[in-house]
Amino acid sequence: MKKIIPVEEGDYYLTPEGYRCFTEQYHLKRGYCCESGCRHCPYGFDKNTLKKK
Repeated sequence: MKKIIPVEEGDYYLTPEGYRCFTEQYHLKRGYCCESGCRHCPYGFDKNTLKKK
């Protein structure tokens, strides 16, 4: 079961298109890589090679 992480200030920002983009701070709080190729992935996942660096 996944734990629910409360979203706090600094965990995301809105892109010019209006999407919510999670920051490295949020990803580290979450504690694992979802392997979706997130823009600010601190775990080094590369969506082009489908591997962690």
